[in-house]
Amino acid sequence: MSASALIGLSPDRLRRRFEEVGVPAYRADQVAEWVYRRGVLEPQAMTNLPQDLRGQLGADWSFRVLEPIREAQSSDGTRRVVLGAADGAFVEAVLIPEEERTTLCVSTQVGCPLACSFCATGALGFTRNLDAAEIVDQVLRMRELLPDDRSITNVVFMGMGEPLLNLPNLIAAVETLLHPKGFAMAPRRVTVSTAGVVPKIAELLEAVPVNLAVSLHAATDAVRDVLVPLNRRFPLAQLMQALRELPQISRRHPVFFEYTMIDGVNDSVEDARQVGRLLRGLPSKLNLIPMNAHSDTGYRPPPPERIDAFMGELVRGGVTVTLRRSRGADIDAACGQLAGREASQ
Repeated sequence: MSASALIGLSPDRLRRRFEEVGVPAYRADQVAEWVYRRGVLEPQAMTNLPQDLRGQLGADWSFRVLEPIREAQSSDGTRRVVLGAADGAFVEAVLIPEEERTTLCVSTQVGCPLACSFCATGALGFTRNLDAAEIVDQVLRMRELLPDDRSITNVVFMGMGEPLLNLPNLIAAVETLLHPKGFAMAPRRVTVSTAGVVPKIAELLEAVPVNLAVSLHAATDAVRDVLVPLNRRFPLAQLMQALRELPQISRRHPVFFEYTMIDGVNDSVEDARQVGRLLRGLPSKLNLIPMNAHSDTGYRPPPPERIDAFMGELVRGGVTVTLRRSRGADIDAACGQLAGREASQ
C-alpha cells in the first residue's frame, strides 16, 4: 500500500483498496469499524487484526490529518476548534450541544471564494479545498471532545467554504458518514448548505440522500447580488426553478432556506412578503438568523420588533418559519463568523 490517509476512504472505497493489494475485503470492514464506530486510530489497538496487518497499517497509512490548534468554549456550551492541516492551513469546526442532540458544523474549504458581504469567512478569500480525509477528521476530532454519554447526532456542512464547489470530496466524506460500516448516520441527520451553485445541486442529491439547505438571504436579485455575489451567475429565478424540478424535494423532504436578517437591508415587511411569494408552492422551511456581528463588516442585526414583524408576515403568508437562536456568538462561532483568525496570530 502507498502512503495514504485512510480516513479519507469510505468503507466501500477502503474495501477496494485492500483488495487491490491482496488484503481480504472483510479486513477493511473491521478497520472501518475500529476507526469510525469506535474512534480507535492506533492500528496496534485493533485486536481482531493479524499482527502483520497492524504493522502494515501503521507503516503505510495515515490516521490523522488535522491537529487541534486552539479551542474556545461559549457561555452556552458551544465549542469552536481551530484545526491545522499539514500545509499550515487552518479550518474551523463547531460543536453545538443541545438537550436532545449535538450538532457539528463542518468546513469544506480553507476560506471561501464566494465573498458574501456579511460573512467573515468570505473576507478571508479562498486558499484551497479540503480533501475527504480533512473533512472526516473534523468529525473524528470533535467527537473526541464529547463525554462518553454524548454523541454527534447531526452534521451540517455550514462551516468555512461553499460545499458544492468541493463536490467530489464532499460526497466521499458524506458516504463515510452515512455508510452502515462508517459512522452510520441517518441521512436526515446530515445537511449540506449551498449559496446556490445551481449546476451542482442535482448532482449532490443524486449521489447522497442528504438534507439540502440554501442560503437565501434576499428575495430580489438586486439585494442578493450584493449579499451573495454568486447570485449574478445563478439568479433567483434560475435557482428556484432548479429547486422546483428536484425529484428529491417533497413535503416529507423539504428544502431548508437560511435567511440572515440584516438591519435596513433585507428586514422589512415588504421583504417578508417577497420571500413568501418566492417560496410559494415549494415544499420548504425557512430559518431566520439575525445577523451575527463581526469586525469584517458594518452590518448589524435588526431590532427585535422588526424581526417579530418580519416573522409575523411570513407566518401570515403561509411560510413555515423558525427563528434560529444564535449559538457561540461570544467566541465567533456563530453563522457567518468563522474566519480562521488564528492563522494570522
